[in-house]
Amino acid sequence: MSYCTTAPGHPWHGPYHDNEYGFPTRDDAVLFERLALEINQAGLSWLTVLKKRAAFFEAFRGFDPKVVAGFDEADRTRLLGDARIIRNRLKVAAVIENARRVVAIQFEYGSFAAWIDEHHPLPKDEWVRLFRKTFKFMGGEIVGEFLMSTGYLPGAHDPDCPVHACIAALEPPWMRKPVALAGC
Repeated sequence: MSYCTTAPGHPWHGPYHDNEYGFPTRDDAVLFERLALEINQAGLSWLTVLKKRAAFFEAFRGFDPKVVAGFDEADRTRLLGDARIIRNRLKVAAVIENARRVVAIQFEYGSFAAWIDEHHPLPKDEWVRLFRKTFKFMGGEIVGEFLMSTGYLPGAHDPDCPVHACIAALEPPWMRKPVALAGC
């Protein structure tokens, strides 16, 4: 069964499915949050992550990449001692390091969203290679779900799901045709 079949009406999955999953976003904090949550979901259920999401948001200071990039050893210790979040040393380290990499991307491209746009569209396997080269703790599922959840890859919703039509009206990146440059 698809997420569109099981999520509606569920107290945790339903709101995420109906209001966020697959919706395009240009907000770097939202993009960074989604990347961090996907990293933390690895090996666990999405329900576990959704239930801990508010605690993650607080623990990672609103997922502001510049703030998280400045986390030090005391912050790492604080996070690993916070029972409200997933306390995996590798995942915590990856989120902090990835914040530093997002800040570097923001400096070079103006925003994390602009960096993604610069590489869009790519087939999923090329996205995975790019994310593995750029970020820590990146696997095919993490990259795929991150890109689907933020509107860069298709597949978040079944074509007959009412949310699919709402997202289509927003013209997410995966629905846009590549623009050919003059003289190319």
